[in-house]
Amino acid sequence: MRAQRVWKVNGAASIGQLQSRLDDLNKRLSQLESQHPESWKVEELRSSALSLSREIDDIRCAEATAALSELLRK
Repeated sequence: MRAQRVWKVNGAASIGQLQSRLDDLNKRLSQLESQHPESWKVEELRSSALSLSREIDDIRCAEATAALSELLRK
């Protein structure tokens, strides 16, 4: 069996905070790409944005799995 990350979060608040950070990263990335497309910082920001988006997806999946488990238990 594959190990799975277990998230203990405050639902919408955590996703909202992460989404806000992701939005900020994307804005900075867009600005940097237009000013300095060859910059190493662009790749660093892309990597951070991808990590944040994966974290958001993981939380949403964990919440959906918990909700489905609850429905199946009934």
